[in-house]
Parts: sequence; C-alpha cells; structure tokens
Amino acid sequence: MTTDTKSDIKELLIKADGLLKGHFCLTSGLHSDTYFQCAKLYQYPNIVEIIGKELARKLENIEYDTIIAPAIGAIIFGYEVAKQAGKRNLFVERKDDIMQLRRGYTLKKGERVVIIEDVITTARTIFETIDAIKEYEVEIKGVGCIVDRTQGKLDDRLKINSLLKIDPVVYEPDKCPLCKEGIEIVKPGSRKGK
Repeated sequence: MTTDTKSDIKELLIKADGLLKGHFCLTSGLHSDTYFQCAKLYQYPNIVEIIGKELARKLENIEYDTIIAPAIGAIIFGYEVAKQAGKRNLFVERKDDIMQLRRGYTLKKGERVVIIEDVITTARTIFETIDAIKEYEVEIKGVGCIVDRTQGKLDDRLKINSLLKIDPVVYEPDKCPLCKEGIEIVKPGSRKGK
C-alpha cells in the first residue's frame, strides 16, 4: 500500500462494491446513508492479505499474544492479521444470542489480547467480545479494525487502531430524515433483531 492508507482502503472497498450508499439500518440499530460491507473484500484473498499486513504493521507497537475476532464478520480478517503478525488466532461466536468463546478454545490468565473487528460504529460487538473472555482475566491491549466509525467517542475506553477512520452520518431511528423521506431501508448486517 502507499503511504495514504485511508485512500487505499476506501478505493479497495469501492472496487469490491463494499462501500454502499442508500438508507441502511446498521448492526448497532442506528441508521445511515453509508454502509461498509467489508465482507466484499473477503472475496479476494490478495486484498485480505494486503490489509491484514497493513493492520499487523499498525499493531507492531503493542505487545500481545493472541488475536480474538467476533464471528462471523471478522473471522477471516482476524485470521489474516494474526497470520501476518505471527500471533495465535481465536474467535468468539454467538450461542443463544450471547457471544462466547467455544470450540475448546481457552485463554490463560494475563494473556495479552487484541480484538479484531471489520467495522466499528458503537463497539457493541467489541464489548460483547470483552464480556465473552472476561472470565479468563486476560489483558486487553487494544482493538484493530478496517473501518472506525466511532467519531472518537470511544477513544478513552478502547485503543482503536484502524485502517480507515470515517466520521459517518448516523441517525437514531426515530430522528432519521431518510425514514421521514420514505426511502426504503436495508439491513445488510449479520445481527438479528432491531
């Protein structure tokens, strides 16, 4: 990648049809005129390798042992970042609508963890991931993602390392002008409900 990672990531998303415009209900329940479908990037292993290397490079100043990604959206990206960083890779997944560490995975007390996500808006899934591994008494060293839509609101709670930081236009559902205009809403995310 060139030195302008932000432009490169946005361009990759556009080329892969992963940057959508319209009226969307985000996984967080908020509404937006822009949706990042990072899963579109995962069709192209060479692209995933490029962005995985880029994020692994951004995480080099953090001392950590293991990467954990929430299923399903971040599994592929989490694996690639772990591969590029030479770290152990695990994922958490929903069972009975609760994020859990399953499949015989375990963590040691004090193990240093970085959580990898594709897109972060409210960080609800990040906090669910933290809850899922809390019992192991690990040390959360940071968070990595492709797209950070938090507008800096979580900088004091999470150490987010992103490849693309976007200040999105988001609306509470009851205050959404797109709804008021009668524009059809699409919910492309993976979480049920809302």
